[in-house]
Amino acid sequence: MSVLTSRVPRPRRFLVCEPRHFDVHYAINPWMRTDAPVDTALAARQWEALMCAYRAHGHTVETVPPVPGLPDMVFAANSALVLAGRVFGSLFHAPQRRPESTAYETWFKAAGFDVYRPESVCEGEGDLVPAGPYVLAGTGFRTTRAAHQEVQEYFGVPTISLQLVDPHFYHLDTALFVLDEENIAYYPEAFSPGCREVLARLFPRAVLATRADAMAFGLNSVSDGRHVFIAPRATGLIGRLTAEGYVPVPVDLSEFHKAGGGIKCCTQEIR
Repeated sequence: MSVLTSRVPRPRRFLVCEPRHFDVHYAINPWMRTDAPVDTALAARQWEALMCAYRAHGHTVETVPPVPGLPDMVFAANSALVLAGRVFGSLFHAPQRRPESTAYETWFKAAGFDVYRPESVCEGEGDLVPAGPYVLAGTGFRTTRAAHQEVQEYFGVPTISLQLVDPHFYHLDTALFVLDEENIAYYPEAFSPGCREVLARLFPRAVLATRADAMAFGLNSVSDGRHVFIAPRATGLIGRLTAEGYVPVPVDLSEFHKAGGGIKCCTQEIR
């Protein structure tokens, strides 16, 4: 069996939030500029294209109602980590985003989930990435190391702290994503030297991205094990993924890049 045919997609359940109120009203990361206008109509079309791509590939999409005054609520990944049917909620670093936690918690509880409220700053799947038997956990700009300890205690899953060092990659999901149960893709220079060594030991066959790929939001991607929903401008990474037998599905979310987000930021996975 070839590498290409051995890549098996797995149906996913995604939670998203329509970008009805999306805009850039404040600056809390290097990508955000309040003097750079957002084309809200284009953002809505791009987001809908992503939803269509997910559904076309057999994935389930569920929606949280957007709340006026919360322009970043579209970035559903930051709301929680859902693992084995348990929800570890969020406590945002920026006060502007803290009300989002309540809105998502309301949805999860209505859907029948119990929600753990973290005591430490934690921004959901932005910094918490399940990868095989581990949870990879980013820190340095948003989520704290204390939150990593809470995650490990709550889920009972080995949680590996990874130090982010470049402010452009302020969340782990801007510098790394999971390809399948055994492998990841990442940009090494987004991490401290020791953490690069950790990732190289854990994932010796990882697909490595260049800075150009990462700056194009190529690592803010979603994989179902075969198909990789990815920013089209990450051309080098698209080529490497294709060579490894994955099937890139380019989806342009460039309007959301103005707020420091992309495909994965807009996508919470319910496991």
